[in-house]
Amino acid sequence: MKRNIVIAVVTAAALVGGGTATALAVSGDDDDASTPVTRTDDDRDDRDDRSDDGGDDDDRAAAPGHVTAADAVAAALKHTPGTAVSAELDDADWEVDVLGKDDTWHSVRVDPDTGKVLGSSEDDEDDAAEVRAALKGTSVTAEDAAKAAAAKGTVVSVGLDDDGDDRGWEAETRASGGDERDWNVALTTASVTADRDDD
Repeated sequence: MKRNIVIAVVTAAALVGGGTATALAVSGDDDDASTPVTRTDDDRDDRDDRSDDGGDDDDRAAAPGHVTAADAVAAALKHTPGTAVSAELDDADWEVDVLGKDDTWHSVRVDPDTGKVLGSSEDDEDDAAEVRAALKGTSVTAEDAAKAAAAKGTVVSVGLDDDGDDRGWEAETRASGGDERDWNVALTTASVTADRDDD
């Protein structure tokens, strides 16, 4: 006995899942089994899963904006008077450490694109005496050191090294190709020399 089996409704499951389905009935002799073939065209596969090509979120942390290290120090000191001891591009913001006149430490965050102060907080540092001793009789500030080191590349950090006899400002620069270099900036002359420990 010949049987022709026609499958009329197969789409319900596919429509519930958000796609469409097409059924094809294959008929044959008694010896052949009729096999329904279902093709599902799930339009969920066609959804745009691509990420935004507008830029990598980490690019901002990888490269400073228009505000230089010297600019960030100036903005931080305008907001929180004192002595800037370091500036570093950290988590996409400039973080400037300022030793206040009352020996209170402040961490000031500056936007690298606008130069606006985003906020500040007090720190629990206790080496105010050492920092003041290291800077006594010197004329080169953190801002000066950042400007001097900028001749070697884009400054991404500058900080006071107050240990031992080799006191001075340390600066890190990044070249356009991404190479980073460390520099020493003299406390009295602002002369820039390569860090001997930099490989």
